[in-house]
Amino acid sequence: MHHYRQALMRMRQGDSDRDIAKSGLMCRANAAGLRSLAQTQGWLDGAGVLPDDAVIAAALAAPKRASTTISSLECWRDQIAAWHAQGVSGVVILAALKREHGYTGSYSAVRRLLATLKRETPPEATVRLDFAPGEAAQVDFGAGPMLADAAGIVRRTWAFVMTLCFSRHQYVEFVWDQTIATWLGCHRRAFEWFCGVPARVIYDFVPGNKIVILCPGRLCAVPA
Repeated sequence: MHHYRQALMRMRQGDSDRDIAKSGLMCRANAAGLRSLAQTQGWLDGAGVLPDDAVIAAALAAPKRASTTISSLECWRDQIAAWHAQGVSGVVILAALKREHGYTGSYSAVRRLLATLKRETPPEATVRLDFAPGEAAQVDFGAGPMLADAAGIVRRTWAFVMTLCFSRHQYVEFVWDQTIATWLGCHRRAFEWFCGVPARVIYDFVPGNKIVILCPGRLCAVPA
């Protein structure tokens, strides 16, 4: 119900069905249907409180369908949905149904049910993060490529990456270990490369299970 509540909030803010469709919450037809329902239920009144998930679900409940419109695969719907979520193809699903459940229907029924499941699957939501110039940098410290050291021995490297959140400019350095000394040195060289220090640093990985605090003009590592 989360995407329905998000769509209702956007409708209250004045977004059109086209705007909601562009956001990926639902198609224009579904947005128009939800808007019509919301108007009859009084959900678009900005002064009121949005209904909870149970109320929305009850209002959206589909009317009872005629038996002729019910898929012959309805009794295996949950199993097929699980296979679909794992990326199993329709051809393989049909073969499994015949082998495990004695299904005698056609592939067309499987294809129609998969299309229904795809329409019912809400899109993945993403949140855009906005930063001011110099506000923050992001740091990641992970496995790098295998390279030969000064002695010609091929060893694992580690990649230190610092990305300025506003400009997306990056500093990348390959090192031989993940010690605190190396990690702090990478920060110092990155700041020298950028000719400045951001107000804060956001970490995807912190070596040694330590909390790192960036202070004006210096970097401090303190035990967690």
